[in-house]
Amino acid sequence: MHTRYLDLHMLEHRPPSCLNRDQHNVPKTMTVGNAKRIMVPAQTQRRPLRLALEDTLEEPATRTRYLPPHVAEALRAAGWPEDLAHFAAGQIARSATAKGLDTDPKNGHRTNAMLLVAADSVVEDLAELCTDHRGALEKGLARLQKKEPDDSDDPKPGRGKPPALLPTDKVAACLSRPTATIHLFGRMLAGLTDADVPSAVQTAPALTTHKSDLQPDFVTAVDDWLGAGDRGSAFMDTSFLTSGVFYRFTTVNLTDLTRKLDGDQNQALRLAGLFMRAVIMTVLPAKQTSTAPHTVPDLVAYAVRDGRPVTYASAFEQPVQAAPGGGYLTPSYHALDTCAGITHRLTGTSDLVGHGYATAQSGEAAHLGTRHDSFDALIAAALTNAAAEATGQTPADAA
Repeated sequence: MHTRYLDLHMLEHRPPSCLNRDQHNVPKTMTVGNAKRIMVPAQTQRRPLRLALEDTLEEPATRTRYLPPHVAEALRAAGWPEDLAHFAAGQIARSATAKGLDTDPKNGHRTNAMLLVAADSVVEDLAELCTDHRGALEKGLARLQKKEPDDSDDPKPGRGKPPALLPTDKVAACLSRPTATIHLFGRMLAGLTDADVPSAVQTAPALTTHKSDLQPDFVTAVDDWLGAGDRGSAFMDTSFLTSGVFYRFTTVNLTDLTRKLDGDQNQALRLAGLFMRAVIMTVLPAKQTSTAPHTVPDLVAYAVRDGRPVTYASAFEQPVQAAPGGGYLTPSYHALDTCAGITHRLTGTSDLVGHGYATAQSGEAAHLGTRHDSFDALIAAALTNAAAEATGQTPADAA
């Protein structure tokens, strides 16, 4: 039984922008093929995709350390006294696993580790659980206030943690409930293995296909209420922008995604289609107000494969050179098509279920499959191939 993947390849020109910055407030770069490239890390791409999908699906998840404080706030709103609500927040973390989750009691028992949870009802569910066990929580708080040696809201090293007063299985169930985006992008929570969800999506860092340097942008700001005789700017600084053609690659393990959805292939394909659209249309939020880099990809190509995914990143190990009239989009397009042809020659196409592309380029690609007139048609074709039975034969769309 082969594992089926949906590979997505994109070429996109980004006008002057700053899609991602490092700790020095400078766009991130990486040396590839002995040439500096502008780089956008995978995690920078994945969060906007997750948020866009959650908005479309109206099924939010939240990544946070502030779940216990939010539950405490809900309990206080329901009339619980401050000390009991604070204690209950600590018990949510303590009861989540056999050993409990580490928290910061001085910040409302904010968890030290980030939690990724279904956001639609998790606070309400945990508050209801606390309400169902309010008697046990009140007794536990009373023992703590008497400073009995077995209980401590902020245990010292060597004393151990307080006993769990909430049922661990029910707390864990609230934290472990998946969402569509959790099925896609995965989740890991140390100590709560039932909540771990391997990611069905793999994402590569986006890199410019050509050598690209940082471009300084001198910034000034004028004080509108200058005093008499004042001259010059009230603020001056230098920021850096980048521009270039980026190659982006991501792949979805369709077999794994379908398994997570209890074998519901239709739902898996629906999510894959929404994911494709999000990958194509989502714009990274960094510096949108001052650069507005609202482009769409010049090329999107897909390949449905049985066995393993295949990136065409090697097309750009040697940085492409600008076309005679200027610009990197056309030579990048040809380099990608050439790389696909070489890959098919080296590996064969028996595991290639189908492939195709949509592009603004005028020339036909020889090795990217069927050309489609729109992204909608491309997505539809990709999902049709993704649903095809594994036959070991290459269909017409994969010719």
